[in-house]
Amino acid sequence: MFANTRTIAVAAISAAVLASAPIAHADGVPGLRGHDHTGITVPDIKQAADFFINVLGCKEAMSFGPFADDKTDFMTQLVNVNPRAVINQITLVRCGYGSNIELFQYTSPDQKNMTPKNSDIGGYHIAFYVDDIKAAKEYLDGKGVKTFFNLPVNEGPAAGQSIFYFLAPWGLQMEAISYPKGMAYEKTSPIKLWSPTDPAK
Repeated sequence: MFANTRTIAVAAISAAVLASAPIAHADGVPGLRGHDHTGITVPDIKQAADFFINVLGCKEAMSFGPFADDKTDFMTQLVNVNPRAVINQITLVRCGYGSNIELFQYTSPDQKNMTPKNSDIGGYHIAFYVDDIKAAKEYLDGKGVKTFFNLPVNEGPAAGQSIFYFLAPWGLQMEAISYPKGMAYEKTSPIKLWSPTDPAK
């Protein structure tokens, strides 16, 4: 089942670094072009894929696995996990304009089930741009998704945006954000944040 593990693993992870945006003009990693993907380990990849595809509207690009190495420390050296860890499946999805999302389901002797809050060190969330924040919240509420308070920002550099947080079925924190007329910082900052509203910039 785990034949050609190293070839598959290296090819999969190497493929994830490809992108087509202009090269960043700053000191840093040579040839860095942009954010290619975010990897998320989930407890049930079928549930996760169903949520991303059938609730959020993302599209599946590819899915593969399993792979592991039951004799050496290859997995530790490759992705910094327990040497006996198994990647049962990887599924990559694309959600409109933006970087890709890579879903992993692992088994491992030392696996922990700890979903951090945003206030925890290592906490994180995934944000999606929407054209209509009210419509997005009503849609997710109608799907039974746990959503939180809708906050319009009226002051400071982020003025012009509206946000609300929501949870995936397994507790992953997500955000919907909208700024149809831009944000206040754009009037003075020489650096403009990348936005799905104008993905070529």
